Amino acid sequence: MAGGRGILKFDWSIILLYGVLVGIGWMNIYSASLSDTASSFFDFSQIYNKQLFFIVMSILLIVFILAIEAKFYERFSSVIYIVALLSLIGLFIFGKNVNGATSWYGFGNFSLQPSEFAKAATALALAKYVSDIQTNIKEFKHQLRTFIIIALPAILIVPQPDPGSALIYAAFVFPLYREGLHFVYLLLVFFGAGLFVGTLLFGVIWVILGVVLIAGILFLRNRKKRPKLFKYLVITGACIGFAFSVNYIFNNVFEQRHRDRFNIVLGKEVDSKGIGYNTNQSEIAIGSGGWTGKGWTQGTQTKGNFVPEQQTDYIFSTVGEEWGFLGSILVVLLFVALILRILFLAEKQKNQFSRVYGYSVASILFLHFFVNVGMVTGLFPTVGIPLPFFSYGGSGLWGFTILLFIFVRLDASNYYYS
Repeated sequence: MAGGRGILKFDWSIILLYGVLVGIGWMNIYSASLSDTASSFFDFSQIYNKQLFFIVMSILLIVFILAIEAKFYERFSSVIYIVALLSLIGLFIFGKNVNGATSWYGFGNFSLQPSEFAKAATALALAKYVSDIQTNIKEFKHQLRTFIIIALPAILIVPQPDPGSALIYAAFVFPLYREGLHFVYLLLVFFGAGLFVGTLLFGVIWVILGVVLIAGILFLRNRKKRPKLFKYLVITGACIGFAFSVNYIFNNVFEQRHRDRFNIVLGKEVDSKGIGYNTNQSEIAIGSGGWTGKGWTQGTQTKGNFVPEQQTDYIFSTVGEEWGFLGSILVVLLFVALILRILFLAEKQKNQFSRVYGYSVASILFLHFFVNVGMVTGLFPTVGIPLPFFSYGGSGLWGFTILLFIFVRLDASNYYYS
């Protein structure tokens, strides 16, 4: 159990930022879900009061997490990871279907989404493996094992179907890069995404010509260093093979709603009243907020329910409409401050396990924040990624709370970790 000394060592700046973000998130959920049917503020059939209950339970969860000895999380990381995988497998048998996705366990009127907790479990397992004295992340066999640790939960999440949650596992490339993974893997992630989008936009032939041209230029530029032709041929062949597979993946793996959303964002379709309705209305709501917004609970788009399910993935549109550009920038700065603080503390950790876990937390929060805001503003397709601490839902809030406060507990023990 954590003693008084441990309590003093908790990073209160992270705790304060967490509290402010959760508080602002609840205010926006209140505004987005406020209706004329509520009999009183204490009407617990209302979404904002359900979220208030989730927040109270989060406080109890924080106390529990911080009270456990820090070494527990490292010692039992593998067990936690296996339990998380089993919970994802169990969905295929006992899962509850909600809006076409079997991503929840149903307990009466209450639902639990295990994928929200699997992120923290994967971060612990990855930190445990990478920090093992026998692991050398620069060796291919160890790289392969780390990718398997990351891929297993993502593979189990995709067929639910929940590609948005599976996408988040790409965030684990960043902590691995910090620990010595070659930067080429980062380039492959971005280059692969570019190839995918480029093939959808311009077609396979033009993308292949572009790949061959780039490979030829790079080979000729490095000819004085005697580059290995076989290496360039293999990489070029892999890129061409991936380009040919894009259309198959897009037409056979993606669902129609995902294909429609990609086509709208890429400008291949215009559908402001159909599948693109949410994004279009979200952009209108944000744009109507101007510099200072219309005022809390005064958003006309929000009050008119023009953005469906605004309290979940599209909650940032409420911020834009009612708090304006200045309020939106404040929220962005709060998230940036939290992520930078986590990275700063991660670098100060005296043991590798805590450092890898800290970088994993920062990367997951960043990708969630980046993709969600991009999605709400129409820059990215709608893929169902919630905004941390803002979007309505107990599983999401508790998952992010567990993820963050395990690091707070590890950091508190950093000063006298043995």
